[in-house]
Amino acid sequence: MHVGYTATFQNPFDALSDQEVYRQELRLCDLAVELGLESLWTVEHHFDDYTMCPDPTQWLSYMAGKHPHVLLGSGVIVLPWHDPIRVAEQVALLDNLCDGRMILGLGRGLARIEYEGFRVDMNTSRERFVEYVRLVLEALESGSMEYDNEFGAQPRRQIRPRPAHSFRGRAYAAAVSPESMPLMAKLGVGVLIIPQKPWPTVQEDLAAYDGAYRAANAGASPPPPISGGSVFVDESADRAEELARRWIGANYETVMRHYEFASAPHKGVKGYEFYTGITRYIDRHGTQGAIDDFVGLMPWGTPDQVLAKFEHMRTMIGMNAVTPSFCYGGMPYADAEQSMRLFAERCLPELKSWDTAPLDIPAAVTATG
Repeated sequence: MHVGYTATFQNPFDALSDQEVYRQELRLCDLAVELGLESLWTVEHHFDDYTMCPDPTQWLSYMAGKHPHVLLGSGVIVLPWHDPIRVAEQVALLDNLCDGRMILGLGRGLARIEYEGFRVDMNTSRERFVEYVRLVLEALESGSMEYDNEFGAQPRRQIRPRPAHSFRGRAYAAAVSPESMPLMAKLGVGVLIIPQKPWPTVQEDLAAYDGAYRAANAGASPPPPISGGSVFVDESADRAEELARRWIGANYETVMRHYEFASAPHKGVKGYEFYTGITRYIDRHGTQGAIDDFVGLMPWGTPDQVLAKFEHMRTMIGMNAVTPSFCYGGMPYADAEQSMRLFAERCLPELKSWDTAPLDIPAAVTATG
């Protein structure tokens, strides 16, 4: 099992300066590598305190030079907000700099503040995403991009530096809605899973994805999914539960604020039918009920309890990599560090020993890294 670390760069209610958040998060990234976590990840977000990493490829380029042996994951780059040829260039540059250590995660995005900030119509997001995934992945294989479609025209141009390694097998998409799974399968893309739904529901979605993938790819098996999530570990079961409910709960409060779930911003927006169900769910169960359900999906507890929850996840979805975050929701950095250290001491060796399919990375990296 591959185990990485996700940096979230959250600053709820601007409790600290953004610079201090970055200083502390970079320190935790260095610690994660020191403790034996094998990849560093972040996710693209803009314009508020939810997650402050507007350019994952820039940040990952910095981490590529700082830590020359870890893998580097974009979890995710949100394609509808970008010019696809610029994304292909940025990814190709990063992958050349790090000699094929990048794991390419792509996403669609669903926050109104971000779509409006980039002046992109949310009603076009699904079509843009599917088309841009195709264009970017084809450009990373062929070394050039050309198109003329409903979103614009691109004269044929080369990607320079030329892509040095194939991204087949190491490109993933964050697919939460059940409608997105088959679309990604047809493009030959793996799945990034952030725990948000009951595991039996995720299992059903993955079964549909598996069938669509095999049908579209000559019967080939899809890559195992990669799973994220918020982890908290403590020797005391009571303290672990208390702090997990406090800080993972606070994390979900930031989710609800950023995506405005309480005000139903996705109602009537094409392609976001699944997310209107989240608003209805919150209406039925209340804010605290929704928070409690979210917290319940995450791996927290004593080391043995955390391992048992990861084992349940593996049974349900068969992931071959996990990329947990340890700092979220305004948690004190001392608590995040203590949790990460205990995880590395008591959970990491067991997780790494689990027999799973390896991540698909270029042969050059396998030979030299």
